[in-house]
Amino acid sequence: MNRVLRTALPSLLALGALAACTAEPATVATTAPPTTTVVPTTTKPAGPPPEPQPATDGQCPYLESSFVAEANGQRVPKVKLSADQPDPACFFYANATDVQLTVWVFHGDPATAKAVVDRAAPVSGSSPASAPDGWQGGSAVLAEGAVYAVAKGGDAVVVTSNQKQTIKTKRVAETVVANLGL
Repeated sequence: MNRVLRTALPSLLALGALAACTAEPATVATTAPPTTTVVPTTTKPAGPPPEPQPATDGQCPYLESSFVAEANGQRVPKVKLSADQPDPACFFYANATDVQLTVWVFHGDPATAKAVVDRAAPVSGSSPASAPDGWQGGSAVLAEGAVYAVAKGGDAVVVTSNQKQTIKTKRVAETVVANLGL
C-alpha cells in the first residue's frame, strides 16, 4: 500500500494543480466597509471679485456723462462699460486713453460687498464714509486721485477719480445710489 501511495501521490498532485488552473473562480460576496470623507469647512470668505475692466464703448445706464463732467471738472469724450450685469462698471475718460472717473456697483452678499469696499478704501488708510444714510465705508486721497467706497447690505459702490478731492467722488457715489434706488 505504501507503494501505491508513492505512485499515485505525484499524479494526484498534478491533477489537483491542473484542476485549480482550469476551474472557475468561486464568487465570494464581500462588503466593503463604508467610507467617510471629511470635507474641511472654512469660515473665511473668498474675498472680493476681481476689479472690473472696460470692455465696450457705451453710455453708463445709471450716470449721465454730463453729470460726471460737472462733478469731476473734466470733459467726458468717451465712456466704456465692463461686462458686469445688471449694473456694469462705468469708465469715464478724460481723453482717448486716460480714465478720469470709474464707478463700480457691486451686488452680492454683505461680506463680499464689505470686502469690495475694504479693498478700495482700507480702514487703515482712509477716512470713515457714511453717506448716503445707512451706507458705510471709507474715502481717501491717493497718489493717483481719490476714492469713495461704501456698502450697505449686499451692495457696494466704489468711485475713483483722477482728481484729489474726495468730495467729488462722494457726490458721484450719492448720485449713483439715488439713481439706482439702492
